[in-house]
Amino acid sequence: MENSYLEYRFTVNPVQPGTDILIAELGEAGFESFVETEDGVLAYIKKADWRESMVQNLRVLHGSSFDIGYSAKEIAQQNWNAVWEASFDPIQVGDDCVVRAPFHEKPQVQYDIVIEPKMSFGTGHHETTHLMITHMLHNDFKGKSVLDMGSGTGVLAILAAMKGATTVDAMDIDHWCYVNALENIRRNNCGHIKVYEGDATLLGKRTYDTILANINRNILLADIPTYVACLRPSGSLFLSGFYTEDVSPIAKKCTEAGMMLKSRLQKNNWVALHFNVLK
Repeated sequence: MENSYLEYRFTVNPVQPGTDILIAELGEAGFESFVETEDGVLAYIKKADWRESMVQNLRVLHGSSFDIGYSAKEIAQQNWNAVWEASFDPIQVGDDCVVRAPFHEKPQVQYDIVIEPKMSFGTGHHETTHLMITHMLHNDFKGKSVLDMGSGTGVLAILAAMKGATTVDAMDIDHWCYVNALENIRRNNCGHIKVYEGDATLLGKRTYDTILANINRNILLADIPTYVACLRPSGSLFLSGFYTEDVSPIAKKCTEAGMMLKSRLQKNNWVALHFNVLK
């Protein structure tokens, strides 16, 4: 089946923190998208990218802390809409921001973000996206140049544009995320956002006032020096996609690159950090 995906249905007992740990390991293994369920999670990966070892080597499956079962089936890419429409409720962050689907009622908030996620990550449901949005709501973006690295649906880039950023770049290595971000940017009338397909090697000599990166721990540790090199004097770096136990190595990498920790947010066991360039 052309462009087909594999859907893995995991049941996890106890559900938390087992599901969070499982999602983190699946993300590192290469799975693209997740929908949390009452008893676990649905995880999606392109059939062409799948390897049997991706699941067999998950550490959480071999420990004694959680009872995890799973099954898998092949689905067509276009069937994804039915999956997320059945489970996607609007998400409100603070008093000013709502992330919703096109079929939800329009709310009376300052930042009304309409997202059709398809196979991309970033609806506000996951703790890391929620934390990044919270950071953004408490910081100024007016007149700034912003990079949303690992942009997924483009939700953070869209919020930066809504908050007055004059130039916004969104970048993701996954083609489906690239296409989905373009769709969501048009849907939210944010035409000045530029979308790129690729990783940090595309950045070159680009510079930004603010960089947002909601990616997994290993990619962050590898790419933080590149991000910092692209920040202008007094620039800001917002990072998430990792657990509390990952804060120390990530903070150390940022400090070594000339950054200073300004603030930290936490939701369950997930963390988002805000760093500033040392003056």
